[in-house]
Amino acid sequence: MSWKPDTYLQFAAPRTRPAADLLARIPTHNPRRVIDLGCGTGNSTALLAARWPGASLEGLDSSAEMLAEARAGDVAAEWIQGDIAAWKPRDAYDVIFSNAALQWLDGHDRLLPRLMSFVRPMGVFAFQVPANTGAPVASLVEEVAADPRWAAKLANVHTIHHLSAEAYYDILKPHARALDIWETRYLHVLDGEDAVYRWTSGSGLGPYLQLLSEDQRAEFSNCYKAKLEQAYPRRSDGTTLLPFRRLCVIGFKS
Repeated sequence: MSWKPDTYLQFAAPRTRPAADLLARIPTHNPRRVIDLGCGTGNSTALLAARWPGASLEGLDSSAEMLAEARAGDVAAEWIQGDIAAWKPRDAYDVIFSNAALQWLDGHDRLLPRLMSFVRPMGVFAFQVPANTGAPVASLVEEVAADPRWAAKLANVHTIHHLSAEAYYDILKPHARALDIWETRYLHVLDGEDAVYRWTSGSGLGPYLQLLSEDQRAEFSNCYKAKLEQAYPRRSDGTTLLPFRRLCVIGFKS
């Protein structure tokens, strides 16, 4: 899937806040090696650099466009293009961190123990994934995708994967001495017209639009925008409120 950094960065602050909240719950001091999986434009990597300035820091992402944006910044990190699902590091890490990336991969029952195996003893594996399934921003795009005009093209669209907090506990408990798992419901205050549409254009909407022709994209987008306007009306002060739930997991290795 290709990414558009400019679109993603329209809402850089609210997208970065969950990473900051996750990082604040990690008690690790002075780690030697830290990696940000699915680093994107480097927003969350910058937080890691500020927290642990002495660490050897890496950022891994599959998107060349996002990594180009990251490299243009001032974060002192090694930027690596690669697929998290196939990633096999040479050495283990004190901290493996991932903010809103693992939801693009399925098979979490296999993926998470594998990632945990790359953590050093007494190290930390921490990740955050959107857990907003069922909210209008997610369900309405599925409703539009079922329209006969493009349903066949979107039959195998790559959608978001996440499990319950209890499932993540069961998957990681055999590999961790302790787990910290919680959910947070953010209320994002977005400015401008079509704010929720622009928000999802930088993330979950991309896989749908990439499978459609240019004309179909315009029709699809207009249908989705109309539904979003009803579900998330713009307020008198010009803002739009977007409730958004996220699930955070910190695994502490023995």
